[in-house]
Amino acid sequence: MAILPITVYGDKVLRQKAAPIDQIDDKTIALIRSMFETMHNAYGIGLAANQVASTKSLFIVDLSVMDEYKKEKPITLINPVILDISEETEVMEEGCLSLPNLRADVERPAIIKVKYLDTDENEQIMEADGLLARVILHEYDHLMGKMIPDRVDAKTRKKLQKKLNNIIARKEEIDYPIMQRKL
Repeated sequence: MAILPITVYGDKVLRQKAAPIDQIDDKTIALIRSMFETMHNAYGIGLAANQVASTKSLFIVDLSVMDEYKKEKPITLINPVILDISEETEVMEEGCLSLPNLRADVERPAIIKVKYLDTDENEQIMEADGLLARVILHEYDHLMGKMIPDRVDAKTRKKLQKKLNNIIARKEEIDYPIMQRKL
């Protein structure tokens, strides 16, 4: 396992659609373990593979670091597909390890149903609500090449633009390793 540098806004890999995983091999398991170590090091609760420069269709979620979710088990979602979303939505402030020091209110469906493979290659279907649904949708967005700025209105995006430019330029103070800027 290793702590991997996190890609940040402006890195091309964050805008690429993830590629399905055909076989869960030792390299994939090693990537997942490193992703958990990386996410915990950065005090995150979710991390998509493209946030560590991989184009694989997988993400991890661990809400157990939060007091009210101590009993929740960390999960790995491989080749996830959102099957259903509720018409009911909720607005909540979100942050992102690839958008350091940036937070914005994002509206998302309140309840979702997602299909995915677990690390044993077993198909799972999960219904989620609340914070778990939000984190799953946030990480799923990453796999589709979307980020928080794509989920806010034009006025909010304009307010965020200076911070986004600072992130692209690597001018934000960050206490975890990030991918060095590529020329």
